[in-house]
Amino acid sequence: MASIARISIPPPMAEGLSPKSISRMLSSFPKSRLSSSLALVTPIRSRRLGIRAAGTPSPAVEEEQKQNDESMSIDALHRFFDLNVGNWNGSFYQFDANGNILQNVSTKLAVSTYGEDELISLIQSLYIKQPPSRTSIAGDEEEEPEWLEYKIKETNMFTVDKYQQIGFFPKEKAFALRYQTAGMLETVLRAGVLGEDDTGEESPKNLKIPSRRPSVVCENCLYSLNKDMRTRAFHIMDPKGVLEMLLIFLEERGGGMPAISSPNKLEGTEDRLTPMLGRWEGHSITKRSGVYGATIAEADTVALLELDDKGQLIQDITSTTSGTSSTTNVAWTGVVSNNLVTFDGGFQLTLMPGGMYMGCPCDIAKSVAHLQSFHLEFCWMESPNKRQRLVRTFDVEGLAVSSTYFYEVKV
Repeated sequence: MASIARISIPPPMAEGLSPKSISRMLSSFPKSRLSSSLALVTPIRSRRLGIRAAGTPSPAVEEEQKQNDESMSIDALHRFFDLNVGNWNGSFYQFDANGNILQNVSTKLAVSTYGEDELISLIQSLYIKQPPSRTSIAGDEEEEPEWLEYKIKETNMFTVDKYQQIGFFPKEKAFALRYQTAGMLETVLRAGVLGEDDTGEESPKNLKIPSRRPSVVCENCLYSLNKDMRTRAFHIMDPKGVLEMLLIFLEERGGGMPAISSPNKLEGTEDRLTPMLGRWEGHSITKRSGVYGATIAEADTVALLELDDKGQLIQDITSTTSGTSSTTNVAWTGVVSNNLVTFDGGFQLTLMPGGMYMGCPCDIAKSVAHLQSFHLEFCWMESPNKRQRLVRTFDVEGLAVSSTYFYEVKV
């Protein structure tokens, strides 16, 4: 007889720690602004581990650090770099928590490596297309577009675990990163075309500037199943633990400028829910981080998403662990309001154009207060009957617990 566990609230994650973690996670952030070098600062995990008064790490701290250091091998690091290297052309989109587009601009990303073996590093330069000059006169010859360059902090064997906590799926071409603060996004959104310039004016208008001290910033990246193209999705939670904005980079390696759609179409009221409805069958792979055992688990999955007679959204997900008869079922009921789905239990989905949605807790602070871990989700339905999902799970202090990749087909 198969063992079945039925859960009617978001699935339990890692056990919670001290309630003091609430304040450390949501309010104990550096008070100074990040530098324009785009550096990522010390992760939440460092404060969680702590240091003795004498300045010497405890044996438990040293062991946890050792385990985490071993969470990505040099071979996996090289494969991660190979996946990212190249010239990526694309577009940047900014959405509010309800899925309304706030801004979109053209971007280029140049990615290369230097060094060898354990000393290899990934270097990235992001180029943001600037708006036309404000001093140009109608009838003048069109100017060459100007691109501002932003250097992104190098990624290497040290930073990959210490600062970014990468959950990497080489075969599936997917990865998730967790930043303590906005890092690159802080500078990109606050300087030049996407923020306040030297005159203090905001350019472009109507751009929502993120909090200086966000509680969580998570990047989930999925690669196209059909071509050398990818989408990178960012959740940005404000200092109170509530979703502040969603960012999307849609990029194609070495090709032209891809786009979800034209800006006007993106701002339309097209139906984003109906394509998601139906029965989805697939497979999942879960990788737990080094400090949580560095284990890998696989499962067969069935997801049902449908509207009932009352217009409520019913989501029912069944997962059967590979090689066993152990089955877990998660059932949620949600309310749909425009492009926002709010489920009982405090989880929300923001429906986005291009067959995408992004999910997160309605209030991370509440999860932390109840000593519950939480997860962030990104889904990309590139074609009408195939989709990929990436779920990133965190403990109550913001330390990445695991990453789960899903590949599903509508039947």
